[in-house]
Amino acid sequence: MAGNSFGKIFKITTFGESHGEGVGVVIDGCPPGISLSREDFARDMARRRPGRHPGSTPRKEKDRVEIMSGVFEGRTTGAPIALFIRNRDVDSRPYDILRQVFRPGHGDFTYYKKYGHFDFRGGGRYSARETAARVAAGVAAGKILKPLGVKVVAYTLELGSVRAEDINLELIDGSPLYCPDPMASERMEEVISKTGKEGDTLGGIVEVRVTGCPPGLGEPVFDKLDAELAKAVMSVGAVKAVEIGAGLEAARLRGSENNDPITPDGFGSNRAGGILGGISNGDEIVLRAGVKPIPSIGREQDTVDREGHPAKLKLGGRHDVAAIPRIIPVLEAMVKIVLADHFLRARGA
Repeated sequence: MAGNSFGKIFKITTFGESHGEGVGVVIDGCPPGISLSREDFARDMARRRPGRHPGSTPRKEKDRVEIMSGVFEGRTTGAPIALFIRNRDVDSRPYDILRQVFRPGHGDFTYYKKYGHFDFRGGGRYSARETAARVAAGVAAGKILKPLGVKVVAYTLELGSVRAEDINLELIDGSPLYCPDPMASERMEEVISKTGKEGDTLGGIVEVRVTGCPPGLGEPVFDKLDAELAKAVMSVGAVKAVEIGAGLEAARLRGSENNDPITPDGFGSNRAGGILGGISNGDEIVLRAGVKPIPSIGREQDTVDREGHPAKLKLGGRHDVAAIPRIIPVLEAMVKIVLADHFLRARGA
């Protein structure tokens, strides 16, 4: 199975399945001498951990990161860093039906067509459980970025058609949905509760902001910074769209409206989202990810079995009502990984 690695210098390879022994990541290319301990992972892993947010799966996982290699006396050695997160609360029984039928909207059908034999329990390799390893890798990437003054913050911009209007980044951590608008956060919780009782799920939009990014990161022409960010974010299973800066709105503007004026004090606006010509311009990087509804729902759906015969499916098991907010530390991690990789590439150049 190819396609499990990402990055050029700061390179990550994730492994593991939802209902296997655990999930993990090998990080190659992390510079030596960086302080790294198990405690460094606690905050971000807790933010992604199941069972802590409105509408979250009741699956209980402690998500404690074990450092298996690459760290000695509390500092990275330059050798590959292996991180492992054990699965502690696994119940595969509700998924046995997936031996015969496919979940609409999920990867069951395509994995069967590509591999024939695969681990379907809880989504196996294509489960959101895999993203726990990405969050762990993002912590190491963040260690590289911190001395540069780079800060990556993501939050719930929209969920269940409720959109945050009054953005106050200082209020993000006070919201159970990581929403910077308290009134919108309350309405989102109400929609989540109602939707969960109906056996359905929700999608939404996450916005990511990067401050302190130095100008000059990005490699023309195929490794443009915005292209790499888009790939990184789109590689997260539930993401179906990415916008940078003005995004699709730019298609509706004239050049005179879309161009950001350049002044001796910097840019007069930021419709470019902090990236020009595929290279960071020193302004704030602004990215939005469109997240689809969780495909595993409690309602009966039309599907087919492995022989192509019509079938009905009403899936049990433990599932989130929405990928948001647990996806937020995952998206932050992927952005950090891209930026750390491009910083090391620029340093090498």
